[in-house]
Amino acid sequence: MLKVLAACGNGMGSSLIIKMRIEKVLKELNIEAKVHHASVGQGKSEVNNFDLVIVSQQLVKEFKPTGDTKVVGLVNLLSEAEIKQKVSEALGL
Repeated sequence: MLKVLAACGNGMGSSLIIKMRIEKVLKELNIEAKVHHASVGQGKSEVNNFDLVIVSQQLVKEFKPTGDTKVVGLVNLLSEAEIKQKVSEALGL
């Protein structure tokens, strides 16, 4: 099962919205996943516990995974099309 983290500045509004959109996109792609949401601070300390981290483009540089974790930056957090494209690219679909 794919482990995904949606992170935003405070870990509340934006990350919850991203989480719901990611879940919808992954379901459309027939990918079984557990999606979590958190603040950037919490996410940075847990980054290596996830297969995929999705954040706004401006926050990508905050994450420095040491393993196989992929960090994806979004320009438009509300765009399911962008989420689908970037998740597909990150997962090699």
